[in-house]
Amino acid sequence: MARIQVQEALFDMAAESAALTAGRTDVGGIASFLGVCRGDDGLAAMVLEHYPGMTERALARIAAEAEARWPLTGCTVIQRRGWILPGEPIVLVLTASAHRAAALEACAFLIDWLKTKAPFWKREEFADGATRWVAAKNEDDAAAARWSAKQG
Repeated sequence: MARIQVQEALFDMAAESAALTAGRTDVGGIASFLGVCRGDDGLAAMVLEHYPGMTERALARIAAEAEARWPLTGCTVIQRRGWILPGEPIVLVLTASAHRAAALEACAFLIDWLKTKAPFWKREEFADGATRWVAAKNEDDAAAARWSAKQG
């Protein structure tokens, strides 16, 4: 069963990785993705909003899909919410499996689907006081679409 967390607080990638594999001897590979807030174009902060409960359920469904497609021994998804400064982590995905290919593919799947199917709203705030909502990107939709036809 996947560990899903939506939180304001920073997280510790090493501690999360250790927790994912604690006491296990059947893990042969761990894949990870750490998303970080960029500070380009004068970005001062990213604000992530969500509906509590609804968002966690959506993340759990996405993780369950990964667990159904690949033989994972563990999965962690931590998504931050609230005010995030450039250089700070936004999202962590960890997948563990007996074999590297399953861990790597499941991790890529999770990131692609989180980017397009997770109910978060992102607002960029700039140093000059301007703000703008982040729109969906065609390249993210294309990346996620590749998994619709593929089975793990």
